[in-house]
Amino acid sequence: MERYFNITGCCNPQEHYMVNLDSRLAQIKKMVDKGQYFSINKGRQYGKTTILKALREYLKNDYVVISMDFQFVSTSEFSTENSFVKAFARLLWSRYHREMPNEIEEQIKQMKSSLDYVEADLFVTLSEWCETSSKPIVLMIDEVDSASNNQVFLDFLAQLRGYYLERTEFPTFQSVILACVHDIRNLRQKIRPDAEHKHNSPWNIASNFDIDMSFSVSDIAGMLTEYEQDHHTGMDIQKLSQLIYAYTSGYPVLVSSICKYMDENHCKYMDENQKNWTSENLVSAVKAIIVSKIPLFESLINKLEDDQQLCNLLYRLLFQGEKFLFSAYDSAIQSAVMYGFVKNQNGSLEIANRIFETVIYDWFISSASTNSPIFSEGVNDKNQFIQNGQLNMEKILEKFILHFNDIYGSQPDKFKEEDGRKLFLLYLRPIINGTGNYYIEAQTRDQKRTDVIVDYLGKQYIIELKIWRGEEYNTEGEKQIAEYLNYYHLEKGYLLSFNFNKNKKSGMKTIQMNGKTVIEAVV
Repeated sequence: MERYFNITGCCNPQEHYMVNLDSRLAQIKKMVDKGQYFSINKGRQYGKTTILKALREYLKNDYVVISMDFQFVSTSEFSTENSFVKAFARLLWSRYHREMPNEIEEQIKQMKSSLDYVEADLFVTLSEWCETSSKPIVLMIDEVDSASNNQVFLDFLAQLRGYYLERTEFPTFQSVILACVHDIRNLRQKIRPDAEHKHNSPWNIASNFDIDMSFSVSDIAGMLTEYEQDHHTGMDIQKLSQLIYAYTSGYPVLVSSICKYMDENHCKYMDENQKNWTSENLVSAVKAIIVSKIPLFESLINKLEDDQQLCNLLYRLLFQGEKFLFSAYDSAIQSAVMYGFVKNQNGSLEIANRIFETVIYDWFISSASTNSPIFSEGVNDKNQFIQNGQLNMEKILEKFILHFNDIYGSQPDKFKEEDGRKLFLLYLRPIINGTGNYYIEAQTRDQKRTDVIVDYLGKQYIIELKIWRGEEYNTEGEKQIAEYLNYYHLEKGYLLSFNFNKNKKSGMKTIQMNGKTVIEAVV
């Protein structure tokens, strides 16, 4: 059977190209060996189910592994303690009754057929199984979010906690592993928001899970190496691995999505002498993924629409250039981390990856475009800027200055500093939409300057956006973009300055700086 890149459901190495998980599994096993209880909290499609399946195989020689999925428990079955016990016993018996001692099997069989049992009865039986088992038992539960918003599940966690604390007296599981998006330790506040119980979690026995589940450049290279052994494309594995990582920061489903698109849209129709796994084709794959309506993006946008606090945080981070220190106690920051929007980068908050950043930017821009005259001008102008298959960025800046001054020139005082950035992106988006994409360079995003990197038909354009703060600061900006062009191996860059002084002088000029050409536009 020919392997392929999988972006739905669980992956396995016999069917799919995937990274080697051995080092991660070994780290998790160390936690299990120590008898730790923990949660694997990661965003949607981060490989939680895949790691649990692989872990089940990895542990089976040393442990009895009970693996359950709460997706198979209905909402109504979580409504009462009795119905939950019946559903839990049903799942347990259906997969593991052949591994149970006869007495345990009979007890579980009775529980799955009756509503007469409560959680205490279930845990007594599970404790007896742990006591009589030839090997220690590990309990793994996937999709715990399905159960997270009800008191019955919290009572279940409380029972686990009780047996854990009294494990010298009452035999219990060697380890319990819960896989979910939400941090189980914070669930009680959803059920009982009063101050007395807000910070008292039944899962406060859980150890921290600090194992990195994102893919490194070497992880991606390993996966591409396996693919190359089968298909012989002649790709530059190291170069493409680094580029994939640059766009995804190793977010598993995004990595696989890019590879899947490359395989299905570039490689299968490849001429023998043509290397279709190229940087240019990879950039086009990224663009295609960004504009596609995939479940992961829909989930992110739904969270933005439903959580105003989260929405405000991301807007301030992206458009206002605010710096946020990572905090484990700030609810908005923790929500952003939990859903996968942001990451902790050396103590500071940063958008998780370039693809997410573009998706979020596009959502904000789309929300603002409905009644935006500058967006309408971009729509009207979009066919003017292509020359010989390339984007004429200089002309784009010229037209933007013209429209900005016509529309907003008489009322500059109404704008905050971030508004200039937003207006330029509103103008730019319809021009490159469908062919190119853009992202904001995180390293230069702050209150003073922002670098926009535009990918268009395989060519990159660097535009530095900054607020005018005098000639000295402006000269420093010119030096900075020249240095940044060196990093990207480009000869030409663009500097867009927003000057809100009453006596400003708008226009365009060309500067030679350290052997680089900088086209400077002042609004």
